[in-house]
Amino acid sequence: MSRRIKRMNPKPRSRDERDDARPFKARSAQKAGPRPGGKPGSKAGSKPPRFAGERAERRAPKAAMEKPAREKPVEALLPTKVQTVTVTADENNMRVDRFLEARFPGLSFSHIQRVVRKGELRVDGKRVDSKDRLEEGQSVRIPPLKLDTPKTAGPLSEAAQKTLAALKEMTIWEDDDVLVLNKPAGLAVQGGSGMTRHIDQMLEVMRDSKGQKPRLVHRIDRETSGCLLIAKTRFAASHLTGAFRSRSARKVYWALVPGLPKPKQGRISTFLAKEEGEDDTIMRIAQHGDEGASHAVTYYAMVETAGNKLTWVSLKPVTGRTHQLRAHMAHIGHPIIGDPKYFNIENWELPGGLQNRLHLLARRIVIPHPRGGVIDATAPLPPHMQQSWNLLGLDASRFDPIENAPEE
Repeated sequence: MSRRIKRMNPKPRSRDERDDARPFKARSAQKAGPRPGGKPGSKAGSKPPRFAGERAERRAPKAAMEKPAREKPVEALLPTKVQTVTVTADENNMRVDRFLEARFPGLSFSHIQRVVRKGELRVDGKRVDSKDRLEEGQSVRIPPLKLDTPKTAGPLSEAAQKTLAALKEMTIWEDDDVLVLNKPAGLAVQGGSGMTRHIDQMLEVMRDSKGQKPRLVHRIDRETSGCLLIAKTRFAASHLTGAFRSRSARKVYWALVPGLPKPKQGRISTFLAKEEGEDDTIMRIAQHGDEGASHAVTYYAMVETAGNKLTWVSLKPVTGRTHQLRAHMAHIGHPIIGDPKYFNIENWELPGGLQNRLHLLARRIVIPHPRGGVIDATAPLPPHMQQSWNLLGLDASRFDPIENAPEE
């Protein structure tokens, strides 16, 4: 398979089957609208503001905090008897445990594992593992569910106080319902085998007076730094999860890649499927109809170059597949610097002074606030990327052309 993606495909078989990286700037004018986080009523197509470094310190516009109509308690939304649901297109390739988390915010991790382990949850009539992936159209039998008795909040130990201080240090946006963390590279979002410290575990120290713990709304890779959205209430968890499912959340990533991508701005559209290895798991480029394959779309734009050797690119994922940005950039021949899984250029030497760590930042997230208004949070470059930017003479305050990309 060629690493480069052709600009045009004169006879595409279908939109989902295209695999292209065509310029998006001209088409973006046809879908012009308020930019992410923009003021209502602003002129379509007007020049967006620059991504100034100081924006990392700036709070988002205050969300309107009117009280919503009395929502049903989460207990009322949980099934009291066996029910059968169908996996939707947006839930395709979602893990079983995360499927339950998304459908029923507030359900504990232990309860999810218990119903799956006992075989009370079935997919197309068969037992499954919590890590198994679902496919669109599958039938899921869900047993009666209930919330675990909440743990009461007590005095914090010295270790818990240090954890709370670490979370506060990471915080870049917060109100009564929502928390946005600047997750450092190397810290996992959720636990795995042999992992004792991760964001989900750290959030235990933030249980409220009713024993309710903040909930993860989405995830980013362990070695990726930047914006991580957390719901502090069940109400917020339900609304924010729905925003991700409906793709009304807008995310921007920054990365450093070798070479000069052509065209300078483009759209990457492929199918991705998980490939299990002896020691590792990666996402491979797949064909429509392949087992476990999911459609993935990413927009990219060159921001600035360092000679002809390295390019700072801005990335805007439309879908949210595992390792999507890393696999897509490797697919077009420009894998992300420091990526241990997908950097596939033989005999390529890292420029002196740059650290061999993943140069990928979840730069910005813009999403409707559960109570009105918009959450708009920006994360600064992590230390290893800031060092690279300084060495290469890249200006983090440059205008980010990814803002012109269509929303789809």
